[in-house]
Amino acid sequence: MPWTPMPWLTVLLVSLAYLSALFAIAHWADRRAAAGRSVIASPTVYALSLGVYCTTWTFYGSVGRAASLGIGFLPIYLGPTLIMLLAPLLMRKILRIAKTQRITSIADFIASRYGRSPLLGGLVALTAVVGVTPYIALQLKAVAVSFDALTGTFSGDDSPFLDTGFAVAAAMALFAMVFGTRQIDSAEHHPGMVAAVAFESLVKLVAFLAVGVFVVWGLHGGLEGLFAETAAHPDIQALFAAGPALDDGTWATTMLLAAAAILCLPRQFQVMVIENVEERHLNRALWLFPLYMLLINLFVLPVAVSGLLRFGGGTDPDLFVVALPLSGGLDALALLAFLGGLSAAAGMIAVESVALSTMVCNDLVMPALLRLRPPALERSADLSRLLLAIRRAAIVVILLLGYVYFRVAGSAYALVSIGLISFAAVAQFAPALIGGLYWRGATRRGALAGLAGGALVWTHTLLLPSFARSGWLPASFIESGPWGIAALRPYALFGLEGFDPLTHALFWSGLVNIGLYIALSLADRPDSAQQAQAIAFVEAFERSEPAEPPADWQGAASVGDLARVVARFLGPLRAEAAFAGDDPASPAGPERLRIAERLLAGAIGGASARVALASAVPGGAVGTAELLRMLDETSHVIAHSRQLEEKTAALERATDALRAANERLTELDRLKDEFLSTVTHELRTPLTAIRALTEILHDDPDLDPAQRHEFLGVVIAESERLTRLINQLLDMAKIEAGAVEWSIAAMDPAAALEQAAASTAGLFQERGVALDTALATSLPPVLGDHDRLVQVAVNLLSNAAKFAPAGSRVTLSARVAGDALRVAVSDGGPGIAPEHHAAVFDRFRQVGDPMTDKPAGTGLGLAICKRIVEHLGGRIGVISAPGAGATFWFTVPLADSVPRSPMTF
Repeated sequence: MPWTPMPWLTVLLVSLAYLSALFAIAHWADRRAAAGRSVIASPTVYALSLGVYCTTWTFYGSVGRAASLGIGFLPIYLGPTLIMLLAPLLMRKILRIAKTQRITSIADFIASRYGRSPLLGGLVALTAVVGVTPYIALQLKAVAVSFDALTGTFSGDDSPFLDTGFAVAAAMALFAMVFGTRQIDSAEHHPGMVAAVAFESLVKLVAFLAVGVFVVWGLHGGLEGLFAETAAHPDIQALFAAGPALDDGTWATTMLLAAAAILCLPRQFQVMVIENVEERHLNRALWLFPLYMLLINLFVLPVAVSGLLRFGGGTDPDLFVVALPLSGGLDALALLAFLGGLSAAAGMIAVESVALSTMVCNDLVMPALLRLRPPALERSADLSRLLLAIRRAAIVVILLLGYVYFRVAGSAYALVSIGLISFAAVAQFAPALIGGLYWRGATRRGALAGLAGGALVWTHTLLLPSFARSGWLPASFIESGPWGIAALRPYALFGLEGFDPLTHALFWSGLVNIGLYIALSLADRPDSAQQAQAIAFVEAFERSEPAEPPADWQGAASVGDLARVVARFLGPLRAEAAFAGDDPASPAGPERLRIAERLLAGAIGGASARVALASAVPGGAVGTAELLRMLDETSHVIAHSRQLEEKTAALERATDALRAANERLTELDRLKDEFLSTVTHELRTPLTAIRALTEILHDDPDLDPAQRHEFLGVVIAESERLTRLINQLLDMAKIEAGAVEWSIAAMDPAAALEQAAASTAGLFQERGVALDTALATSLPPVLGDHDRLVQVAVNLLSNAAKFAPAGSRVTLSARVAGDALRVAVSDGGPGIAPEHHAAVFDRFRQVGDPMTDKPAGTGLGLAICKRIVEHLGGRIGVISAPGAGATFWFTVPLADSVPRSPMTF
């Protein structure tokens, strides 16, 4: 051992003092919560509690992995970081559902999604216990070997129940029982435990950063010195490159498993979902948790490289965090590093054991007891003590299993390898979990088959080989397969070779899990309970919990029956509060059944709650089958109610659309009548004048030449008016039909505007209105149609001449505005009210009464202008107010399309 060990008694006393401090912090947090000042109501505490993800795997194992793979340790942390990017959608949905459904664990979550299936919840719980046991063993092994390295002892060789791992397991079992099983309702929070975990996250972060700073600047004088020393060792220097990590081949596999683990590990689900106080706390965790993982891994690679330079292959790389300070003579720093590792282990063990004990109680033990109905259970009026006893016993058994795995198989694997076995186990929950959130067609049979198949493949390809490598199974199990069947070799299943064991296991377990999940779900038809829960989960953001539908239940359980069963599990106070003011003899009905079910779900899980209610009424009014039928029918009514809501909403949308279409048709019919009235009037007026004057000319050949000349002038003017009217109608018809021939090209806008001004000069002179042109010099070419641009300008100028009072002025202007040319015609006329600004560009629309004060014309001119301008890629509008004149403007894009300053109007 290349360092001087520390006295074991000193390390033991400091460790006991630290664990006592954790108990004190948890007790203080519980007292504050009881006083209404909970420390876990802080988003920072919530984000720090997520640091329970960083266990001894991070504190010790990442250095060990970096010592062989360089940056290959990073995928373990990149996976959760990617999940946090999706958290606003994925995690927020899970949180919303968990609060609504009073979820108690990940097993309860998955079981509740698929119709509150006890069998599915039990399978998830069993898989979690078996799958996470190696992870608990990892923590015990890390603490034990680091203690031995720090003190130079080798505990446990003579008495396996007196070593450091067993002591830590016992201490954490006591902590979990004291602060994790205080209340019956598992859906409630554990402020003491969460506060202690958040504190531990800070301790392990400070400890690792302190070791990293010492290694880089204390041992090597900075990063430059460290790089300089590695230059003499090409094999170590290669760790800074990507080669070792990529050559290993597990980069993608590890990142995928880590992404699944952040959702599916029972402890992560516990702190992230069950212990969440407010949904908005997730906002801070989105950036603080990834930042935490970045900081705690900042010095992983430098510590690994420094350990290889100093110790070579003589020391386990997993112990570099403790060994380097010891070798440098800093016992206090080494002790701080040990406390950091102890914090990482203690936090994980405490939260994991509480989460698993809840699953064992609610999804394994209680469903069995409620179905078997032993006499002692039937006679008991208060089961709260039994529930606590089951959970506390489960904690002891779970930690004992972890310790046994550590003693039996833990020595054959590095820390990271043990952790990856557990990651692959809980990854089997991901298809049913994520699929259930977004696929309404997923069914209970599909989830059961997928999870069972994936778990069996994981057991065969990863768990059993770990026992074979430890000598507890024949080595031939790996080399030749069970019973000598080569096709069943765990590392080359069905002849698939060339993959590392982890990737191989993930491939086969994922294929079986997802394949069975999808296939059986597609072939299955979910019952009403599954349909109701599918809607509640998939549409969690769209719908709040619906009010229970009233129903006339014949032979239903009474309120007193429900109060008694709630009191058995939650105590009489909760039962009295839930059914206060209700007549105990009155029928319960579906609404109170749902209330009782939700209360029980928080204590014993959703699946067990249904069984408890079904067994609540001995004989009498209703039996077990009838009560279960009532519960399923209630779910069916809820699902049917939601379907009716959807249909009603769709019908309302269709009705609104039909109403809008009808209003539009009514408006078009009115416009048509106005148009016909206007066109008839406009056509009749010039035709009447032409006919009358021509008859006079025809009947009186001796008419005075001067008067004859006057009459002919009127006939010509009315003919021109009639021609303009017909041309406008034809133009609109062509534009609407898309039959207009356009000649769009780069053109000189000044020439077109000057032509329009010249064409309307006579009109302005006749009206006694002056026309001013204010065209900017050197106008750039625009992309347009010369004739159509002239048509728009003439129409705007004609309108201005029509409305401008005699003696006033009309201004035609043009300037560059952004990437377009802005043309404006301003007059001093009566103006247009703001509510009519958009309407003046509609077809056949003119401001004013159609038979009295409406100006002459069809109302097509501005509509034609609007369509021409929009076809050319421009815009058209009006700026006006009553009594203040009007400015009609339009834009045409510049030919060079060079962006300029933004357009302002």
